[in-house]
Parts: sequence; structure tokens; C-alpha cells
Amino acid sequence: MPKLIDRNEPKDLISLALNLHPVVAVLGPRQCGKTTLCREFQKTFRGPVHTFDLEDPEDLAKLERPKLALENLEGLIVIDEIQKREELFPLLRVLVDRENSSAKFLILGSASRELIKQSSESLAGRIQYIELTPFSLKEVGLRKNTDLWVRGGFPLSFLVKSDNESQQWRKAFISTFLERDIPNLGINIPAKTLRRFWTMLAHYHGQTLNYAELARSIGSTDSSIRRYLDILEGTFMIRLLHPWFENIKKRQVKSPKVFIRDSGILHSLLGLKNHNEILGHPKCGASWEGHCLEEIIRKFPNAEKHFWAVHSGAELDLMIEEDGKRTGFEIKYSSSPKVTRSMHQAIETLNLNEIKVITPGKSSFPISENIQVVGLEKFLA
Repeated sequence: MPKLIDRNEPKDLISLALNLHPVVAVLGPRQCGKTTLCREFQKTFRGPVHTFDLEDPEDLAKLERPKLALENLEGLIVIDEIQKREELFPLLRVLVDRENSSAKFLILGSASRELIKQSSESLAGRIQYIELTPFSLKEVGLRKNTDLWVRGGFPLSFLVKSDNESQQWRKAFISTFLERDIPNLGINIPAKTLRRFWTMLAHYHGQTLNYAELARSIGSTDSSIRRYLDILEGTFMIRLLHPWFENIKKRQVKSPKVFIRDSGILHSLLGLKNHNEILGHPKCGASWEGHCLEEIIRKFPNAEKHFWAVHSGAELDLMIEEDGKRTGFEIKYSSSPKVTRSMHQAIETLNLNEIKVITPGKSSFPISENIQVVGLEKFLA
């Protein structure tokens, strides 16, 4: 059995959130470790714990009459895969609003958009959301950067002994996701259609979306393309990074960029089996960009995140705005990146405090005023 990796930071977030709110929702993709994390958290909880897994027929049967099953429980009540019983949300509001109620609810789900909509309507002011991603580089250790990039962060993909075993797990995950998980969410799209679209997005990874071009490529409509994107974004499979635009004279790009969020899933969709194949592929730089992008965004979970580009050619891979400070990021798979005209334009136009150029190296050095090269491991450390 693979060695368990401690995920102390999200455990601490759950503990803090439960002190402040009666309901905490841990959201994240299937197989990212939500159930394992919550089992570890339960060991530290002082008080009784009651668990309902809605993929277990026995637990589903217990919740056929949910008020009867839940109203007399105290302590921590964990409900896993809650997207299967969205009608529970109004009941949770009733239960947590009872006078002198000591119950705390920890709910886990794998589909963000609909869950947040359903729960926010019923539990406004009573719930806090925590997104659990697959493993981050800080969790697995900075020396494992190449393995994490190649295999991605899904625990059962990362922790196996070989790249071949990892690839086999990811292939099975993709099939199961398309053939079982998507239909279980009540989404009626042929698995072959969504697989073809997802694979096409892998070739668009890191590029600005052209909805009409995508629709022509798979013989579909613009509205269908947007629906497929919503499904993959709402199940944490893709990230749509939206552009920043201000009232400036230059014509700015206004369509989002698309990224396959997990680098291992990206490599499987592209048919890349190992590090050498990735390095020789035209998408190597875009893959590295997506890998770094997810790590940077994890470091600034509450910040505004955008890319910036103008039609004349100037662009910036990522801008993070937090506490009135704007930091730009350029991501380069190079050991000796150069200052570009785009970087100076971005600093001037966007009023950036600085630009960090993230590379695979381990060193850190300035290459111009307000522009610094930083290796990913150094940046995260």
C-alpha cells in the first residue's frame, strides 16, 4: 500500500472552518483524497463522529428518511458524495438552526458548480467551502517536482512505483469518469463525445479559447461547447483562466485560456508516457506552464487570478492581485529566460509591483528592475 502523505494544511483549514461555521463543504475532483483526508481529520475530532457514504447502498438506505436519521445525532456528521442527495441541503439548514444544536456537518462533494448553487441557496451564512486539490508540490516534497509534473497529483497516480503503473491508473480514471461519474451526476452526454472534446482541449491547453473553432472541429454548436466546458470545469477537470481587462486604449483579449488542471491527466490525454516523451512534445512548455500555474494559485488561494493579453502581441501568463498588490508571473521552461518587451509593457500597463519568471531551475536572480527569475522549488519554499 502506498505511503500516506500528511495533508496537515487542509486538515487545519477544516478544523478552523468548523469552529466558525456549522457546515463545512470539502469540494474537489473524484479520487483526489477527500475521503482519506476526512478520515484523518476524524481521528483528531473530540467528540462522536457519524459517517454516511452515499456510494454505500446501506448508508443511502439509512438516509431514505433523512430527518429521522440525522436529527438526534451529535458531534461531527460526515456526508460523503453529497451531490447524490442534493435535497439534503434544506434539511441541513433546519438541523443547524435548532436551538442549542451541537452538531457539525462535514460534507464532501465532487461537482463544484451545482453543489455551491444548491448549498448557498439553502445554507447562506452557515457554510464554508474548502477546495481540496490533488497533491501539491509542498505536500509531496520539492525534490519530487519532476514526478509530480509527469504523473500529476492524484494520490493513486502519484504514489505508485512506476510511470507505467501511473499511466494505467490515469487511463482507467478517465474512462470511469466519463462512463460512470458523469452519468451519475445526471448528465446525459455520450462518453465518446465528451472524451473527444476533452482530448481536443488537451491540445488547446494553455491557449485562448475560440468557441466557434472548437464547435466546427467536433461538429457541434457553440452552446454545446459551452455546456461541455461547464461540466469539465464544474468537476475540477479544467481551469478557465479569465483575462484581465481595464479601460485602456489597446485592444485586449477577452476570451479565457483553458488548462487541464492535473498535469498527469493532460499527459494521458496527449498520449505521453514519461518525462522524455513530454520533453520532446510540442506541448512541453504549455504543460510546464499549467503545472506551475496550479502551484502558484494554491499559494494565493484568496487572490484574484487572471492572464493579460492584447491583440498586438503583448501578454502576461498570470497576474495575482491580493491586498492591493499586483504580481505578474511569466512561466518559462528554460534555464536562462530573457527579458521581453511584453514584460515591460505588462509592468507599465498593469501597474505591477514586480514580475517573477518561474523556471524549472533552483536559483533566483534579477534580470531587470522589478523582474526576477525564480525556480519553482525556490518560489514555493
